[in-house]
Amino acid sequence: MKIIATPSAPAAIGPYSQGIVTGGFLFTSGQIPLVPEDMTFLNGTIEEQTQRVLDNLDAVLAVAGTDWNRVVKTTVFMTDLADFGKMNAVYERHLGNARPARSTVQVAALPRGAKIEIELIAELSRE
Repeated sequence: MKIIATPSAPAAIGPYSQGIVTGGFLFTSGQIPLVPEDMTFLNGTIEEQTQRVLDNLDAVLAVAGTDWNRVVKTTVFMTDLADFGKMNAVYERHLGNARPARSTVQVAALPRGAKIEIELIAELSRE
């Protein structure tokens, strides 16, 4: 098991890791729209928050040596499913041709008042 950590994604704000590599897979912790450079919360639209979360996940994927084409599953937590279409448009554009399995659930609240949190599981490169 290997702990994944990068300054290009928000530092853990509790007793957890940005990601763990084990058994040929990367398992990430959920990312909320924190700006990694100064750990400020991006209190923007659902589109802006979704893009920030995906950018944060890009950084964790990169340091683990994998990418969105090897992501097998994402879980999206949202505080308002009425924003699903807006989130999905940003998600689809960001992922390009990648089509991982996905679950999306509405939750009562997320840390720091975030509108969205995303976690993922990715296969590592076999190279």
